Amino acid sequence: MSSENDNMKLVIAIIRDTDGDTILQALLDASYRVTRIASTGGFLRRGNTTLLIGVEAERVQAAIQLVKEHSASPIDPGLKRATVFVLAVDRFEQI
Repeated sequence: MSSENDNMKLVIAIIRDTDGDTILQALLDASYRVTRIASTGGFLRRGNTTLLIGVEAERVQAAIQLVKEHSASPIDPGLKRATVFVLAVDRFEQI
């Protein structure tokens, strides 16, 4: 499937490894297309999970809300639960 569509977005969510399974399952249960990538970053080089979520523009906020709802609150108040980027997608292709 190939599409040029102003309505598509790519949500990139960088989350803690410990939240990865829970968030991934919540997104899949809600019929989002998700790719999971192991990643490392931050000052202490802690393990992260990066989720690439292909989504229609009108479903972006709901996807972000699922990430919020299924992220555990950090023990250290200085830590964030997730970092989320939303990018416009000029084209996507499934091969």
